[in-house]
Amino acid sequence: MSYAYCDPLSAVDATFLSVEDANAHMHIGSAALFEAEPLRKQGGLDFERILELCASQLHKAPRFRQKIAYVPGFAQPVWVDDGSFNLRYHLRHTALPAPGDERQLKRLTGRIMSQQLDRGKPLWEVWVVEGVEGDRVGVIWKLHHCMADGISGLDLMNVLMGPDPHYVPKPPPKWVPRPAPSSRKLLLDEARRWATLPFSLLSRRGGSVREAWRGIGSPRDLLRNLRDPESSPLGGLTPTPLNVEIGPHRRFDWARIDLAAVLEIRALAGAKLNDVVLSVVAGALRAFLRQRGVRVEDLDFRVAVPVSIRSEAERGTLGNRVSGLIVRLPLDEADPWKRLLRVADATHELKGSGQVGGAEFIERIADLVPSPLLSVLTRYGMRHQPTNLVVTNVPGSPVPVYMLGARLLAVYPVVPLAPNQGLGVALLSYAGGLYWGFNSDWESFPDLHDFAEEIQAQFEALQKAATADPGRAPDPSE
Repeated sequence: MSYAYCDPLSAVDATFLSVEDANAHMHIGSAALFEAEPLRKQGGLDFERILELCASQLHKAPRFRQKIAYVPGFAQPVWVDDGSFNLRYHLRHTALPAPGDERQLKRLTGRIMSQQLDRGKPLWEVWVVEGVEGDRVGVIWKLHHCMADGISGLDLMNVLMGPDPHYVPKPPPKWVPRPAPSSRKLLLDEARRWATLPFSLLSRRGGSVREAWRGIGSPRDLLRNLRDPESSPLGGLTPTPLNVEIGPHRRFDWARIDLAAVLEIRALAGAKLNDVVLSVVAGALRAFLRQRGVRVEDLDFRVAVPVSIRSEAERGTLGNRVSGLIVRLPLDEADPWKRLLRVADATHELKGSGQVGGAEFIERIADLVPSPLLSVLTRYGMRHQPTNLVVTNVPGSPVPVYMLGARLLAVYPVVPLAPNQGLGVALLSYAGGLYWGFNSDWESFPDLHDFAEEIQAQFEALQKAATADPGRAPDPSE
């Protein structure tokens, strides 16, 4: 017997819906490359087999067959089953024209990421792209940020991949969509939730809020950190050529760096992997902005670094469980080794500053704010945020994974752009490689490929500094 079903979005998940507009698209994703031979049938791509694999796995991730509905009068979004779900709409087959080089695949990825997802359907698409040079198949993933953060998004991708190259999909269980609650029931349930909210605050939910508050230290510590110009995330955004009003069109580019080389530098510096990443980004930004005629010596350049607060017990669950740090990058530092040490010192201090705990506290109490008011506050915050750039890093599988026997060769992640940020940097570690994805506004960042190449050059400069003479390595941008 069927029964009415809905699942309210958390306040954090709902904000990714509310801040989206025609230019700032709030979907995450990736561009992946697989071996082509195991996916062929009579010379061409066996797309029907990929469809069968996807159909056999959907029951493991029910969100793939759910869409957004709204509570009347409250503007509160909820997940409901899509009774008209059609897998062939979401899983798509296309091909590159000859020669099918990586530049064409990057352009296709940018075009796909330039299009908003249809709010009337489940909020995801997968494009399978044949004809990629080097006997490869491209797979472009795209799902709305309200469905997942980087970690849970990777969990969704892993529904179609695994470490067993010989995995054979089993017939899926029958799926029967559950009817959505009536408008009247949605309204009554939401009113009841608000009426009982004071009692829930005194119970388990209130305990989670108090636990998050303890993570930021004393109120005096929090206020001191907000006032301190060296550690506060507050303050006006320093204008740069990256920070302009973006349009709807995207460019996408990528880079790959050997993970073992990154870990070697990390060990030599006594730093974290993210410190190495941020120092390389700082070097590339220094060179890029100087080429644009920007004086970097006194530039207050801040990056938002998302930090997962998802526990191991929460792995496999959907939605967003992310806090973050706001880090000032030392773009004035010409020496790559000294730049790394300065970044490491800055992030070490920030981790004790209460920034992460403060963001988690705000996330916990956001569910207490009415959805219309939260939407207004979030949209204002997106346009007045104090950061110039987002740099996000997600740990992936350390061993190769396969889709129907085809090995995943490379995977380059995509992070969405804020309304006044023309560039986003995302990284994913996988099977010995650190894969960089660069998402940018089409109009304001025509030289994106130059920036991707600068990332490689800056890493090589840092590697040379780390293994030779850390104190006097030359800056390649000089």
